[in-house]
Amino acid sequence: MRSHYCGEINESLIEQTVTVCGWVQRRRDHGGVIFIDLRDREGMVQVVYDPDKPEVFATAEKVRNEFVLQVTGRVRHRPEGTQNASLPTGMVEILGLELNIVNTSETPPFILDDDAVSEELRLRYRYLDLRRPEMLQRLRLRSQVTTAMRHYLDAQGFLDIETPMLTRATPEGARDYLVPSRTHPGSFFALPQSPQIFKQLLMVAGMDKYYQIVRCFRDEDLRADRQPEFTQLDIEMSFIDEEAIMSQMEAMVRHIFAHVLEEALHDPFPRMTYKEAMLRYGSDKPDLRIPLELVDLKDVMAEVDFKVFSGPATDPEGRVTALRLPKGCELSRKEIDDYTKFVGIYGARGLAYIKVNDKARGLEGLQSPILKFLPDNVVTAILERTAAEDGDLIFFGADKARVVNEALGALRVKLGHDRGLVERGWRPLWVVDFPMFEWDEASKRWVSLHHPFTSPKEEHLALLESDPGNCESRAYDLVLNGTEVGGGSMRIFRQPVQEQVFKHLGIADEEARDKFGFLLDALKFGCPPHGGIAFGLDRLVMLMSGAASIRDVMAFPKTQTASCLLTQAPSPVSERQLKELNIRIRKPQVES
Repeated sequence: MRSHYCGEINESLIEQTVTVCGWVQRRRDHGGVIFIDLRDREGMVQVVYDPDKPEVFATAEKVRNEFVLQVTGRVRHRPEGTQNASLPTGMVEILGLELNIVNTSETPPFILDDDAVSEELRLRYRYLDLRRPEMLQRLRLRSQVTTAMRHYLDAQGFLDIETPMLTRATPEGARDYLVPSRTHPGSFFALPQSPQIFKQLLMVAGMDKYYQIVRCFRDEDLRADRQPEFTQLDIEMSFIDEEAIMSQMEAMVRHIFAHVLEEALHDPFPRMTYKEAMLRYGSDKPDLRIPLELVDLKDVMAEVDFKVFSGPATDPEGRVTALRLPKGCELSRKEIDDYTKFVGIYGARGLAYIKVNDKARGLEGLQSPILKFLPDNVVTAILERTAAEDGDLIFFGADKARVVNEALGALRVKLGHDRGLVERGWRPLWVVDFPMFEWDEASKRWVSLHHPFTSPKEEHLALLESDPGNCESRAYDLVLNGTEVGGGSMRIFRQPVQEQVFKHLGIADEEARDKFGFLLDALKFGCPPHGGIAFGLDRLVMLMSGAASIRDVMAFPKTQTASCLLTQAPSPVSERQLKELNIRIRKPQVES
């Protein structure tokens, strides 16, 4: 139906007759001359109709926004003074010779180039929202990213292998999405949270290098960077160690950025241990574009009489830390109060501070409600350790280490953005040497920091029994500008070690055999050393496109309540379907 895309019309086609198809962005009637901006996937071109052809002109008068048109005309230069240098087709226009209204359109529920449209309305009419150039460009970039991934991995000898979508529920990780089985009454499949076990079995099978761009499902609480269904690039390799995996994966990421964004990333990516990241930034995914760092004060505060500080300082699980904000004295009391409310979201019970107005005047040059509780030598030590200068403000965190890390780690990021301290560019980082386990206070047991198939360090195998809290794993996360975009590890490939880890996680032998018996059996038949990684495709494209949410880089996302406004899913099903599945809905009881 067409000879060219709208966005391909340029000066090389002057005086040629072309046929284009697309949607009407806008129609303008200028005193007997009708201008139509026609838009398709590749861009927009201006079409002009004059009254010399009465029948065609009469058809052009009927055109409205979002009508679907087929236009045939002659390409010509735009008149002097009407060119649009910001548009790729802005130097030319099509003089319309023929016009076919392929389909009409009702008035859209929102104007496509209106940025103030609510997200709810955009998601309800997603097929219209996707016509916007901004959304189209994001999906185009997503396609370019996946193409670059495939090209790199194919060239490196990886095999693209699919794994099952219907599998069995597992006791670890987020909640599963369950699928009832009609042929096995009372039994359920689970949609995969990841292909983790299957890709390990592929290594047992000798596939050596595997990858898959795969859909995954997790029934968990949602945030801007989470969805009930998401896409990841899944990778696994045999006869390799973590150094080789990280080296090859960062080469792939550099390849993607070079080919899609024409950006050169660091070579090699810097690395940081989990302990150092938590100590300096309060986070295992630090944004290195923000120069602010936490400063530990636990030893300084241990002997002060002020219990707010001395309590956490003498608690083995406590932490006292400071965060220096350059030129923070400019903050008003209201702004400080707002930041106090902000850290309260993370469990902090307050936000102490000291304003450094004039260091030369000693204590008289400082301003703070807590100064009266701190000895002079402690104040001096705080100023020296934080390297505070005149005009700076020092925030304090004192509580359990988890609360301090979460609160001041988040405050560091917020201050960086609020105060314009975020550097431009891309700052990738490998975070390594994660703890094998973390203690879950609610269930009073150890849980995996990554997943139960992560291998402990060889030198820490003995700690599995004696001191699991200090056992480190062979895990590694790739962080980009404060967002975790990839996580991986070397896997357990010896059956006794896997059984031992299951026991520490509270998974009894019978349950382990029931849930993971096929994996435990596979480990007995010559399983090679192997490891891998999974990249969150949605998160990566979100960062690369500058979008605020992964919903803006997915064609048909869910809302934050895990519903689809477009299809009104999830929805009830008929009694006949439920009966086939041997399911009966329990009606909520209503009190009389």
